[in-house]
Amino acid sequence: MTTATSAIPAKSRRINGRRRFNWRRAGAWALVVLAVAVSVLPFYWVLRTSLSSNSALASNASNLLPADFNLGAYKRVFGLQTAQEAMAEGGSGAKIDFWIYLRNTVLFAGITTAGAVFFSAMAAYAFSRLRWRGRNAVFSLFLATMMVPPIFTALPNFLLIKNLGLLNTMLGMVLPYLFMTPFAIFFLRQFFLNMSREVEEAAMLDGAKHLRIFFQIVLPNAAAPIATLALLTFIGQWNEYFWPLLVGNQENVRVLTVGLGVFKSQSPQGAPDWSGLMAATLISALPVLLLFIAFGKKIVNSIGFSGIK
Repeated sequence: MTTATSAIPAKSRRINGRRRFNWRRAGAWALVVLAVAVSVLPFYWVLRTSLSSNSALASNASNLLPADFNLGAYKRVFGLQTAQEAMAEGGSGAKIDFWIYLRNTVLFAGITTAGAVFFSAMAAYAFSRLRWRGRNAVFSLFLATMMVPPIFTALPNFLLIKNLGLLNTMLGMVLPYLFMTPFAIFFLRQFFLNMSREVEEAAMLDGAKHLRIFFQIVLPNAAAPIATLALLTFIGQWNEYFWPLLVGNQENVRVLTVGLGVFKSQSPQGAPDWSGLMAATLISALPVLLLFIAFGKKIVNSIGFSGIK
């Protein structure tokens, strides 16, 4: 009797000796493939355009393969071509100081990331461990600032930097981002609240103060979420455009995002150098892509462990 009843589900899953087709699973896989294709196609199109010749792009606009394959765009980005050679290959002849822009971008993203993560960690420790009047109210006020669009604070910050005489300086660019951010405080506070306090209480019994506990106990145990926050902050600052455009538009402090916009607008021959622009875009995005590929899993795990859903 048991054998007969257990054999019924097995037979119901087969029709004429074949396994029944699962439409739900097929639909789910189709959506996944479509999402991956939509995400990857822009990157492939950037790569395809960067490997094409500008003179051949117009006549092969819909071709999925590079039009007149060559590496001239990458040579122009790295300064290995003269303006005459660039125009001979269909380029605009515009100049792009890629290495200067890359240096400025690394400095801008690195300094702001280090400052924001450090000061946000100290603020998160104060909100999670110290007991003082109005703590929850101040923390709620910090969270409320996350709803303020950044464009609203751009003009006051610009006027402040201008009055301080810091326009077109690296200090003027990094100053508004150098200190704590609401998201970073919330992110680290959630992790600090889940940390065990036994070691900290034992250190207090031995006479350790909060500053020593923060540097010798809390920070080492929070290395994973701090590294995740640093990576997320670095990616955001690497892609920042509006504020560096306002404050640092001169050549010596111009970052990659602003430099690419200027390179696109410089068209001595009347048309943008699309292959050179796509080559520079791909190279500038490559460090961030490699970082995210290397640490993407750690980011997801740290966000989930910190209680952010």
